[in-house]
Amino acid sequence: LHKYLMHELTNADEFINKMHRLIDHYGLTCSAIGKVPDDIDEIKKQYKKTYYAKINKTAYLKLRDDYNADQKNYNLLYLLLVFGFNHMTRFNNSGKFNLPVGNVDWNHNVEKALKNYAEFSNNNKITLYNQDFEDFIDSQNLKQNDFVYVDPPYLITFSEYNKLWNEETEKRLYRVLDRLDKQEIHWGLSNVLTHKGRKNTILLNWLENRNYTVYPVESNYISRFDNTIKEDTKEVFVMN
Repeated sequence: LHKYLMHELTNADEFINKMHRLIDHYGLTCSAIGKVPDDIDEIKKQYKKTYYAKINKTAYLKLRDDYNADQKNYNLLYLLLVFGFNHMTRFNNSGKFNLPVGNVDWNHNVEKALKNYAEFSNNNKITLYNQDFEDFIDSQNLKQNDFVYVDPPYLITFSEYNKLWNEETEKRLYRVLDRLDKQEIHWGLSNVLTHKGRKNTILLNWLENRNYTVYPVESNYISRFDNTIKEDTKEVFVMN
């Protein structure tokens, strides 16, 4: 997806116009250019938290079916990420994209994010890798005052990809960060201290014995099955 976006966004306006045409083809809403039903205010009153899901459901399911029939069409996949629940990516055991429609819309924020992405990717030399984090770091010939940002799977949450992450991997990551600190290489780490009554004791114990800076992060975790905000989740950003 990133390779696709970096290629497409060499001309951001052209890409956005292409997305507008696809949105029009499927009959989805596009509040960025005022393409919403005339009675949207009444729909919002009736479906306070799910009005866009109500409006876009039929069109979204047609979009999803078309993508699953041709999964090489990244234009359709990107639209699914915009209009799908929580902008997530999920496939079933048969390899079919299966997220339901979200209460979201192609709005000004989507276009602003795309233009910011385009500006960054067009003005920087970016190389994408797919390998173990430690192997990647060791391969980069990092120097003093370089910066590394790490966003690992959160050990105590329940995302699907967490199945590939365990306590030993978590400890290995912190050993790598300690090593980078000794080399005077800067880094930042995103993680959660608590979630749904669980504590990341490995992270807590590690931080207790280090002089790293911990910043609390205001974040809202919303489940597909429960639209309430999870206030007991304490996310942090750690820097050396």
